[in-house]
Amino acid sequence: MNHFVNRPSTAVGKLGNELFGKEHKVYLAKDAKAKLTQRRRRDISARTIQRAWLAHTNRALFKLLKHTVCAAEYYVTYEILKKVSPVEANLLKDPSMKYKVRFRFSGETFPPFIVFKIFLHTEGHGYKYFSGKKSLKSSNKAGVDAYKTMGIKKFYHQVIEDECIFQKFGITEEIDIVTMQDFMQYSSLLDETPALSGGRNNYWRKLSLEDIPRTMIMHDIIDYAESKVISNRLRKEMKYLLQRPRTEEMRQHQLQIVSEIRYPSFSITQPLYRSWRQQSQVKHLGRRSKKAQMKVEKMKKAYLAKEKNASTVTEVISRCKATTDNNHLHPIF
Repeated sequence: MNHFVNRPSTAVGKLGNELFGKEHKVYLAKDAKAKLTQRRRRDISARTIQRAWLAHTNRALFKLLKHTVCAAEYYVTYEILKKVSPVEANLLKDPSMKYKVRFRFSGETFPPFIVFKIFLHTEGHGYKYFSGKKSLKSSNKAGVDAYKTMGIKKFYHQVIEDECIFQKFGITEEIDIVTMQDFMQYSSLLDETPALSGGRNNYWRKLSLEDIPRTMIMHDIIDYAESKVISNRLRKEMKYLLQRPRTEEMRQHQLQIVSEIRYPSFSITQPLYRSWRQQSQVKHLGRRSKKAQMKVEKMKKAYLAKEKNASTVTEVISRCKATTDNNHLHPIF
């Protein structure tokens, strides 16, 4: 009888354990799901904060680069040309040459790099560019002489290169010009084509960090764009440079700050000779190990002990001399 009575209690216990296990599993699944959703929300919020911060830094960097381009175009054009190409800078120094150097952004990724190009103002007169491609035609005798002097290989190479340029752009000579758009395309092609191929070799050139003087904040701005490291000089002026100019005077002042030449401040030099009291008061700021400091202290103590011994010896000798002199002056009979 007892055997039959105990069976239902064990069955109920097993059933209760199974229900408790299922509830525990459901609770764990809900807890894991809640943690996963919380983690996803944290990741989404972190990404939004990162995007907002990156957008803020990119806008600030673009404003600084914009100040750099405007300052380079209006204030320090000649100084930059002197470092990029001294020959062109000396040529443009002539007052009869009316030119304009344009700066702009280029590149497929952010931050962009700065390029520049020199434009000559002709005032409607125009300039004549001499090139062998225009003067040496195949119909005259000069073309035959060029063929003989150049050789077959170079001549055919030049002809193939001209044909490839024509197939690529379509407008490579003055005969191909029909509209104003064709003329602009032809002039830009002449600027980008090297002088060896009959062009002007006046393309958009990249402005590197070495082309800008280190004494200007422009150098720090481009260095910040390339290396993402901001200098102390730029950090001091950054708050004012990032402000939106309310007036034209404020804008010009910002450009002057960017293009201003700043020399490093040199400290007042002190004389090389110092008295022994001043030397004892000087504190050495260099980094020394504990062993080196202990060694220096021991040497100081030994030096001071030697000085004391020397002073005592000199005192004893002077006393001995004084006693001998007194004995000579007052002899004992």
